Amino acid sequence: MSSNGATERTPLLRSASGRSENRAADDSAIDDVDVRASEEVGIGALEPEFPDLGKRRSYSHSHWLAPEDDAGGNQESERLVKFQENGVLEGISRTRFWFTFGGIIMSYFIAMFDSTLMASSHPVITSYFNASNSASWLSTAFLLTSTSLQPLFGRVSDTIGRRSIFLFGIILLAATTGWCAGAQSIGSFIVARAFCGFAAAAVLSMGGIMTNDMVSIEVRGIYQSYINLLYGGGSASGAAFGGFLCDKIGWRMTFAIQIPPLLVLFVVAFFSTPKDLGPQLMKTSGQGIVDALRGFDIAGSVLLTGSVAFLILGLNLGGNVFPWSHPLVITSLVVAALAGAALIRVEMRAARPVMPLAFLSSRPRGNLVFNNCLAQVGINTIIFNAPLYFQAVELESASTSGFRLAGPSVALTICGVSAGFIMTATGRMKELIVSGSMCMLIGSILLSNMWEGIPKWVATIFLVPASIGQGLSFPATSLAVLATSTQEDQAVVTSTLILFRSLGIVMGVSFSSLILQNCLAAYLDKFVTGKHKDEIILRVRKSVHAIRDLNPKHQSQVIDAYGRSLRIVFISAIAVFVIVNMLVLWVKLPNIKKRKKDKPQSQGESTGDASS
Repeated sequence: MSSNGATERTPLLRSASGRSENRAADDSAIDDVDVRASEEVGIGALEPEFPDLGKRRSYSHSHWLAPEDDAGGNQESERLVKFQENGVLEGISRTRFWFTFGGIIMSYFIAMFDSTLMASSHPVITSYFNASNSASWLSTAFLLTSTSLQPLFGRVSDTIGRRSIFLFGIILLAATTGWCAGAQSIGSFIVARAFCGFAAAAVLSMGGIMTNDMVSIEVRGIYQSYINLLYGGGSASGAAFGGFLCDKIGWRMTFAIQIPPLLVLFVVAFFSTPKDLGPQLMKTSGQGIVDALRGFDIAGSVLLTGSVAFLILGLNLGGNVFPWSHPLVITSLVVAALAGAALIRVEMRAARPVMPLAFLSSRPRGNLVFNNCLAQVGINTIIFNAPLYFQAVELESASTSGFRLAGPSVALTICGVSAGFIMTATGRMKELIVSGSMCMLIGSILLSNMWEGIPKWVATIFLVPASIGQGLSFPATSLAVLATSTQEDQAVVTSTLILFRSLGIVMGVSFSSLILQNCLAAYLDKFVTGKHKDEIILRVRKSVHAIRDLNPKHQSQVIDAYGRSLRIVFISAIAVFVIVNMLVLWVKLPNIKKRKKDKPQSQGESTGDASS
């Protein structure tokens, strides 16, 4: 290779700690691997935008070279992590791999079923406890803990092992799901949902990270398709059948039937999951959980949880349970603001931040993360409130309103699976992200323009574009943040993306509930008439089912109030999706399609194909 080529190779041979450029003779093969990797993904053309890609080692068989600090932290040693011809980690048999990966995708199915169950069943559960104005807490309690704890599990798994945390999450999810089934009050149920989120954080974070450990980046799209199939299937089943199960077998049994599959999954995972997945493969000596927590950003995790929790508390109480001037509401919002400011300050100094600001401020990874975060805000504004529209405005049962989410969920699954195979075949990701973001915007526009007397089947179709957008965009984003990051950053970038997606879900449910409850209070006060006005308003805000028992005059007034309030909620999603689109229109992403090993290519050819 020319001297010019050698010069271009130099960044690929230097680590962040300043590793020497001069290698021994037996390292020359690895040097050549680095160059082929840069040609495959077009790194040369994108170095200003992807400064960390030079640290990534990959070629046709996806061999990874990851740095490792010694005990003193002053020197580096290296070990080659190899993948087989089929892209699976060397040392794992085909049978064991499929048992392990099968357990991962089944855990996704169950966790997502449990997560989206609230979409169509929350009116039933909150009406049972006469607490419909607390509906958002059934989802936000779950999402808050799963959001804030996923980075913790991702970090700690680097030292104590992925398998241990994965098994812990499964067994805890079984126990807390049983708690939900036996809850005797709305407070107990909400706390149980919070602990379910704790367990789901372990299961979901380890699922993605273990998949990254076991398969190479070139074939990751195929396995992402399988994940999307079960992930989408779980989401579809929870959203579509949650209300049906509540109507047919009761909401308690709806939770109880999840326990046996979780116990079977635990047994399978216990015997099949390798014990040495992750960076600990390259450790000469193991660390315990105490050592792992010493390096973890505990202050950042506490501040993140606190800021989000108090923000949600203030937003859910204000104008809903208490007036905005109430001391508890004001105190909650002030604490959230102070904790948020402290979080940014702490994360700027943390060695291993739970919210890595450098990662979030880099292009295109920051754009991708915030795109997905805001997309979840908009999507969950739609998904959480669509069943309420069909139950409160169209007076449908929980079963029927849940079934109306089946079509969009199937579309989400089909598009998610297709996106994985498209990326594997073409190596291109940006087109999927941009087209998906545009579909979300179109969906929100359609929903905000629903008219009085709209056919129910048309309203159902209006839910589909947003789900199509999510199915196309999210798998591509998952792969894009991996393709633009170093191997040693795989766990943290995966956890960060999941963290912000979860934050988006929390904010989507919370903000849409804020808008809905405040608009509903105003419209009910404006439209409902008669001497029993206050009693009627209180009844329909506590139980959606109470609308059906009203006389025709008051029923029409309440339906009008709900319809207008929900329209404003859907309009708010439009503003969110506009920003979602702006974040990704001008980003550049590498092409991850493998080159044929026998195809000669010049530098110009490799750089000309880089951006998508």
